[in-house]
Amino acid sequence: MAQRRQHRRAARSGTPYPEALAAFDERVRLVTPDQWDSPTPCADWSVRDLVNHLTGEQLWVPELLMGATIAEVGSRFDGDVLGPNPVAAWTAAAEAAREAFAVPGAAELTVHLSFADVSGQYYLDQLTTDLVVHTWDLAEGIGTRTRLPAELVDFALGEISGYGDLSGSGLFDPPLPVTEDASAQARLLALTGRRDGG
Repeated sequence: MAQRRQHRRAARSGTPYPEALAAFDERVRLVTPDQWDSPTPCADWSVRDLVNHLTGEQLWVPELLMGATIAEVGSRFDGDVLGPNPVAAWTAAAEAAREAFAVPGAAELTVHLSFADVSGQYYLDQLTTDLVVHTWDLAEGIGTRTRLPAELVDFALGEISGYGDLSGSGLFDPPLPVTEDASAQARLLALTGRRDGG
């Protein structure tokens, strides 16, 4: 989704990345043993696949913030990164990523993504937005706590509203229409081709 916005932007405070990690973490810990293979709103992704995706994204953070390129990291985080204990794997990856972004000056670093060099702030905003949307996906998959914190919804909505139609990326369904009085969460989800049932 990041490709649709300007690659460099001024660093700013207030990106709720720790809060987004915490929201996803809360739902990971609610997954029961029989739910890991349950479907999610993400086509072809089970609950385990979804948690694996977000865990893999966090594993990349320390590497990219230290200046590594995609090629240098290679296939290290491909495939299953959860192993026999998905919750522990997620927890370790999320904590390492959070600590990496907490280092002073991280937002000003240059990050080498697959499509361009971007600022650490841009990367942080992208990760946060992805976490917010996928937190709802996970909540839907396990059938609990689908109402997201308002701060996270407002942030992600502000980000995604600037991306345009995301369906062209192949990662999202086309946007869905919403009523004028739709909630911020409903509007956020509609922009990513999701229907809020809450």
